[in-house]
Amino acid sequence: MADIAKYVVIKVSDDGAGKRLDKFLALKDLGFSRSQIQNLIHDGHIKVRGHAGTSSSLRIKAGDSIDIHIPALKPLSVEPVSIPLAIVYEDSYLLVLEKPAGLVVHPGAGDEDYTLVHGLLYHCQDLSGICGYLRPGIVHRLDKNTSGLMVVAKNDEAHRGLAEQFRAGKIGKTYLALVRGRLRDRSGRLDSAIGRHPVNRKKMSTRSRNGRSAITEWQVVEELKGASLLSLKIRTGRTHQIRVHMSSLGHPVLGDALYRGPMEFRVGYAVIPIRRQMLHSACLQFTHPITGEKMKWESNLPADMASVLERLRGLNG
Repeated sequence: MADIAKYVVIKVSDDGAGKRLDKFLALKDLGFSRSQIQNLIHDGHIKVRGHAGTSSSLRIKAGDSIDIHIPALKPLSVEPVSIPLAIVYEDSYLLVLEKPAGLVVHPGAGDEDYTLVHGLLYHCQDLSGICGYLRPGIVHRLDKNTSGLMVVAKNDEAHRGLAEQFRAGKIGKTYLALVRGRLRDRSGRLDSAIGRHPVNRKKMSTRSRNGRSAITEWQVVEELKGASLLSLKIRTGRTHQIRVHMSSLGHPVLGDALYRGPMEFRVGYAVIPIRRQMLHSACLQFTHPITGEKMKWESNLPADMASVLERLRGLNG
């Protein structure tokens, strides 16, 4: 899908004085989320008082002129691919699906030809371009080796509505995870900022100097021999959030080698191989961005995770 570049000029009135640039623009009817506005600022597409290269955190003044260049959408270079999609709901505005473990959501280094986006383009024919030509319709994502429920927007209006709900923390997301060890308490709440690891750029960390607020609530569903099945709700959507938080507690997700989760589980002579991180998006609920209907979906554990759980239960005997 191609488009043409657009230019917008906004004059700051008295009631906008003192606000952060990105927050101020996010409240305008530009059709972009705050993170997308931050990307435009970073790439030099937004000027304040004629100066590019400004910061998202700049405090604007009354009378400031903000020049916004909205670049043309790049032609979509991702070719549609016939990929089986486990769609649990679909209408004219959005769809909800169950992503299998092992499938990357959008193209990136090393994953350029077979992703969820490729399959969505084949299924939907036309998707929202608001999130960029490599991520059409994608409102949120799951890690490659995390399975479960996702919502995808099919047009810009739905995308904006869903993005706003995510930003406001109004979308309910519940995960099931198998973690190492038994937790001291039956439930708890983690409020530890998460940012890029200072040394390993593939990892996130709770010890980053530039971490962003991250809140995870967990509850023990079942205690196993040397492991636990947890239900977790995330109040924020940071990269690797559950994986990082559980590792910081000393209870990493089984199969998550990046965060010290064991790839096999040993109890006595029993050895249980674990092929991927045991993390599943089990419940998703939100308000339909167009109709206002309250919607909720639940997903059973996939076969591989259910098999590991059953083998762990067998050790209890």
